[in-house]
Amino acid sequence: MGAVRPYPAMKDSGAVWLGEVPEHWEVRPIRGVGRIFKGKGGSKADEAPTGVPCVRYGDLYTRHEFFIRGTRAYLSESEAAGYTVIRYGDVLFAASGETVEDIGKSAVNLLSKDSRCGGDVLVLRPKVRVVPEYLGYAADAPSSRRQKACMGRGFTVVHLYGGQLKALVIPLPTIPEQVAIVRFLDHVHRRIRRYIRAKQEMIKLLEEQKQAIIHRAVTDGLDPDLPLKPSGVGWLGDVPEHWSVASLRFRYEQCLGKMVDAKRATRTRLLPYLRNVDVQWDQINTDDLPRIDIGEQEQERFTLRHGDLLVCEGRHLGRAAIWRGELAVCAFQKALHRLRAKDARADVPRFLYYCLFAVHYKDAFGASSSDNSIPHLTGVMLRAFKFPFPPHSEQHAIAAYLDSSCASIDRATNGLANEVVAMREYRTRLISDVVTGKLDVREAAANLPDEQDDLELEGGAGAGVDDSSDQADQHDTVLEEADA
Repeated sequence: MGAVRPYPAMKDSGAVWLGEVPEHWEVRPIRGVGRIFKGKGGSKADEAPTGVPCVRYGDLYTRHEFFIRGTRAYLSESEAAGYTVIRYGDVLFAASGETVEDIGKSAVNLLSKDSRCGGDVLVLRPKVRVVPEYLGYAADAPSSRRQKACMGRGFTVVHLYGGQLKALVIPLPTIPEQVAIVRFLDHVHRRIRRYIRAKQEMIKLLEEQKQAIIHRAVTDGLDPDLPLKPSGVGWLGDVPEHWSVASLRFRYEQCLGKMVDAKRATRTRLLPYLRNVDVQWDQINTDDLPRIDIGEQEQERFTLRHGDLLVCEGRHLGRAAIWRGELAVCAFQKALHRLRAKDARADVPRFLYYCLFAVHYKDAFGASSSDNSIPHLTGVMLRAFKFPFPPHSEQHAIAAYLDSSCASIDRATNGLANEVVAMREYRTRLISDVVTGKLDVREAAANLPDEQDDLELEGGAGAGVDDSSDQADQHDTVLEEADA
């Protein structure tokens, strides 16, 4: 690879988010790049197993990074008639989202076949000569994301409107430079994906090892020679003969958190409260918590004691952590169950935590949850769920053994996860520097070897289809139409 160096001459871009750009580059709001219009379409109920590919706004957050090479969703020919047609080279922006920071997440369409997008999508159709892949990088580079964050409107749901998006400013190098930038960034992106994939495979293996250790300990105990009996519970299998198997309601007090109305948090004593998102496996976030007004008569019921076990009701069913008194007083919201041992001399919450971990990864909660689009672990379900209950001394010994056995696995997993985060941050910074002209990659791109593109297609039925030659033809057509 050749040298990567700064450009010899720079100029003020006139845009605070871009700073200086190379002297010969253009800087334009995207209303000067093409036409922006709103997509239209129905709901997920319209989807079919095969048919016309369809990009939904949620997929821009979860499946597509800079480029759309395949789709998750398909439509029948009849349903597709009510959706917006998208062309090769169109840039799709998510017009609604959950946070200001993520609003307007975008990707360029590289599908060569007839494709559609649903509602809550803004489409940029270029009218000038531009390399589609470059536009994919530029429209979702950090400088563009910061601009889009300033355009977002709303609190519970954040919206982005076409009139605001038109002001998004991007740099436009010459076409040969756009080609060089895409070649360089694709090369880096490919190598980083391989690195991240390898780390994630190692993390997966470590997690499977941890799951196996925990499941074996909470179902078989620590003595392999103990006689066993059928538990009558699918996820448990056989358990030691002297263990009890009982519904949770017989051993633990349970309370579902208070419904939080932040607008009413203006009277008497305001208490910090935990949300579902604050409870991760064996970790509880206590930074910058929102506050709630709870009357004195309710504080005992809706606040936490040292040793209380918190269990998530929705999304990651059964995700749990133990409260260790991180704050003097703290409440918890409706999306969390608080479990407290009825008899501290009989049950160890740390042991139940590991049981919940085993149940979660066996998907036993999922099998018994409601049929809502987002499953919920209701209080009735949790109280009726059966767990193993060894004698107190064994619960304590098993919990101590698992704390020790899992510690080294957790350290290794966290180390690998931190490496993935660091590599992603490096890639983000590199894309920002290259797309905004802080680094000249033309020489480096010219010296790169030709590589087989291993970027996986996103989506089910489209995965594994090689349409690179069709995409090259489409790429040339986009440039020719822009020239015309």
